[in-house]
Amino acid sequence: MLYPLTFHPLFKERVWGGRKLETLFHKPLPPGRPYGESWEISDRPGDVSIIANGSLAGRDLRWLMERYRDELLGEAAALDGKFPLLVKILDAQEKLSLQVHPPARLARGLGGEPKTEMWYFVAAEPDAEIFVGLKRGVTRAEFARKISDGTVAECFHRVAVRRGDAMFLPSGRVHAIGGGSVIFEIQQNSDTTYRVFDWNRAGLDGKPRELHVEQSLVAIDFSDFEPALVVGQPQMPAVTKRQLVPEPLTAAQSVGSSDVPFRVELRRIVPNRPSECEFTIPVIVGVASGQFEVRSAGFTLALNAGQFALLPACLRHAVFHAREAGEVLLASPASIRKSNAA
Repeated sequence: MLYPLTFHPLFKERVWGGRKLETLFHKPLPPGRPYGESWEISDRPGDVSIIANGSLAGRDLRWLMERYRDELLGEAAALDGKFPLLVKILDAQEKLSLQVHPPARLARGLGGEPKTEMWYFVAAEPDAEIFVGLKRGVTRAEFARKISDGTVAECFHRVAVRRGDAMFLPSGRVHAIGGGSVIFEIQQNSDTTYRVFDWNRAGLDGKPRELHVEQSLVAIDFSDFEPALVVGQPQMPAVTKRQLVPEPLTAAQSVGSSDVPFRVELRRIVPNRPSECEFTIPVIVGVASGQFEVRSAGFTLALNAGQFALLPACLRHAVFHAREAGEVLLASPASIRKSNAA
């Protein structure tokens, strides 16, 4: 029988990274290098998460998908045979490249995979900001011209961010993290990114990183002007639930791919006020702050800030108990299998 699963993180060096994964969340980073990403739950070729707890420790998520797909996914659909979501923590101490991910209708023709994602800011410096969407009125021709002269950042909508804010990033929305923040990133299982501009800097190898201007100009939604943050609520009352992404399509509409391929809910939970969750699809639990116990099917799992767990669909019910008040994200895929759509 499956149980609440934790995984060993996969750490990624990035030129824009730092050491906050270590100082904030006690991640065991190798010494002396900037690490920008911790892949917490991944079913990517060459980057598959290995189970860290229980009787299945040492097995990986690919093995689970091959042998226990129905128990793991329940009513949810796989994505090209893989687990449908990819979950990361980002430590963005410097600006990331200005970039875009391709929409589903264009991805195959561009040689990539569609990718929609969302950011939840678990830490932010006073000057933290993001570049997201276009300034109102920017045209494709103007954008292309400013790529050529190195001023394309002027076309982006810039937004200050604070801890607790969230931003939904549908495929086709140009974006970049402006530095000074740590982010939980929930996304489709894809690793296709087209860089528009990289601030004229060198990569970790000392060479300029590759740009993808031609693909970007095809993938960008040039009608996407000045999107709004989901603004955090610092004084959230106890046992609060809040949706952080737009509502997905209905079950009948969402067979295959959806414009909103996942749900993400924020819950604030305090001691002595447990919070219950019932589900028929897998649920990813990410602790943004506080300390919690997750109890399901006779298993108890302790989680601290910066830790993630995967609740297989077959468990169907979980209760969250706060040992220290804080916030958890609950993420789950939106698409369902065709056999369940009638």
